Amino acid sequence: MKTLLLTKEEVDGLICMHEVIGAVEEAYKAFNSDQVVQPDYMGIHLPSPRGEVDFKLGYNKANEVISMKASSGGFIDNPTAHGVPNGMGTILLFDARSCALTCVMDGSLITGLRTGAAGAVSVKALARKNARTVSSMGTGNQARMQIRAINEIMTIEEVRAWDSHPDTLARYKTDIESEFGIPVVTANSKREAVEQADILVTTTRGKGSLVEADWVKAGTHIVAIGTDQQGKQELDPEIFRNAKVVVDSMAQCAEKGETWHPLNKKIIAKDDIHGEIGEILVGKKPGRENDHEVTIFDSTGMAIQDNVAASRIYQNAIDKGVGTFFEFFRS
Repeated sequence: MKTLLLTKEEVDGLICMHEVIGAVEEAYKAFNSDQVVQPDYMGIHLPSPRGEVDFKLGYNKANEVISMKASSGGFIDNPTAHGVPNGMGTILLFDARSCALTCVMDGSLITGLRTGAAGAVSVKALARKNARTVSSMGTGNQARMQIRAINEIMTIEEVRAWDSHPDTLARYKTDIESEFGIPVVTANSKREAVEQADILVTTTRGKGSLVEADWVKAGTHIVAIGTDQQGKQELDPEIFRNAKVVVDSMAQCAEKGETWHPLNKKIIAKDDIHGEIGEILVGKKPGRENDHEVTIFDSTGMAIQDNVAASRIYQNAIDKGVGTFFEFFRS
């Protein structure tokens, strides 16, 4: 049994955003069709200036693949002290029929791609059909990925952006306008960015409320990306009181997502959560029902997203003869 090794550069050439969006939709549908075994993910916080490491494990009955991903972030001294990026990811794929290791691949690109794709899938299901303006709270790599993905499934006429770091905000404006030809308006305040949004994307590592409830206009769709551990927060919990709340995983979001905050403050109860996005995609529950609803998609990220996206990359690599084989095990 040979194992395929795929580097970051090889992974980058083996899948495009359009294909990742399809993979994430497939993943969400599988999750809500009893095709997925997905234990709670684990996170380890290391002493400063180091960051956090998350481990996500999932089994997809549909493709008979087990995936395991380790992803790190926030290691601010890495480039200078260790000569490696601030955050990295590695994915292992196993054949579930034998548990043989079939592939080891870079996982840092997949995490960014499938997270961006998740936002786009939620826009398809929950945003107004006439939405044209996207506001971005935070302008880092994932904020760019969200625009890249959402641009695949709708016409974005304008991006409004806010960031606490002016230099990062200026680079974001230059990059988005250059790559997509979409005008970017840099907001003078958080409120200014939020009030103009048809679709509001939050991608910070916030430790408190960035978006206040009275800034959000009727009909806004919020893509809440940044909160995937307790201690992180981007939204005023009051936003949830009268919103349609959709999550990727009820178990994860109630414990580690943005949804934890209004639950903890008893602003909403679990029964007030509309459902999981996979339930909407398979037709068990409705998506947006009118143009006045405020909708929230709370995404903590799931192993099944990595599983399906990585499986497609692996199959594309086999089909194209990309990567290096090595032998771990001999019978």
